[in-house]
Amino acid sequence: MDKRLATIARRVKAGVAWLRLIQVGLLLGLLLAPALPVSAAENNPPLMLAKVYHPGLDLQDYWVSEKYDGMRGYWDGQKLLTRGGEPIFAPVWFTAGWPDIPMDGELWAGRGEFQQTVSIVRKLKPDDDAWRNIRFMVFDLPAHGGTFTQRIPVLNSVVLNINQSWVQAVPQWKVASHLALSNMLTQHVKAQGEGLMLHRGASLYSGGRSDDLLKVKTHEDAEARVVGHTSGQGKYAGALGALLVEMPALPGHEPIRFKIGTGLSDAERKAPPPIGATVTYRFRGFNDSGIPRFASFLRIRTDLETVNPAP
Repeated sequence: MDKRLATIARRVKAGVAWLRLIQVGLLLGLLLAPALPVSAAENNPPLMLAKVYHPGLDLQDYWVSEKYDGMRGYWDGQKLLTRGGEPIFAPVWFTAGWPDIPMDGELWAGRGEFQQTVSIVRKLKPDDDAWRNIRFMVFDLPAHGGTFTQRIPVLNSVVLNINQSWVQAVPQWKVASHLALSNMLTQHVKAQGEGLMLHRGASLYSGGRSDDLLKVKTHEDAEARVVGHTSGQGKYAGALGALLVEMPALPGHEPIRFKIGTGLSDAERKAPPPIGATVTYRFRGFNDSGIPRFASFLRIRTDLETVNPAP
């Protein structure tokens, strides 16, 4: 009996020793393991996003500005980020001397230069000469606790203190009626502008979509993901006939798929947007099944990391 107890004791002691070794190994593994990368989605800046303007609002409540056809840029006080939270590799001189407060704006190379802007801004190694064409159009101060009307003069002062020609405060003005707004929109579009923005003067800065921020355009546009290609016929034989695209599914519904067969150039039909790409399309409302009416291809949207929900 004594021998049996001694054997059991030895086995228990050995088991405890092995358990301690395992615990030490696990602890060392945790200490030495490389940190897991944080996804860009977890770092998404909480940006204000625009809804679409429809007549009927009291325009006296809103400030009006130009809608810049560029790429959203968010200065978090230390670094420049995309709308999706990815770092933007701007030249050191571009952000030198910027304040340690967040600034929301648009990286912009001028009207009608969207593709050039994206080509310059998305490069991992910045092209110093190309960045000379980029301006940072600042339109808000996310960390300021006042209303938008109160934020405007502070924003102007911040930009003035930066004192760099490529950092500009977005001009804000008022309109009295929908007719005046419509005439202003027509003038901007004729001058190759994309449209206008309405920002409620009494609104606080808050992430997400709301009626506090509205886009005013001659057409509606949205993004969808390419899920297929159809072959062309007639003059387009041997090339793309149409893109099969998918809008994100609404809760409790299946994703909506539809074709986009217009707006594509001959070059784009020969080398169409690849499956998985995000494309921007124009349309005029929706039919009863929820499919956009008169959808027309506009461009590949390379500055977005995710597809926006359908309006």
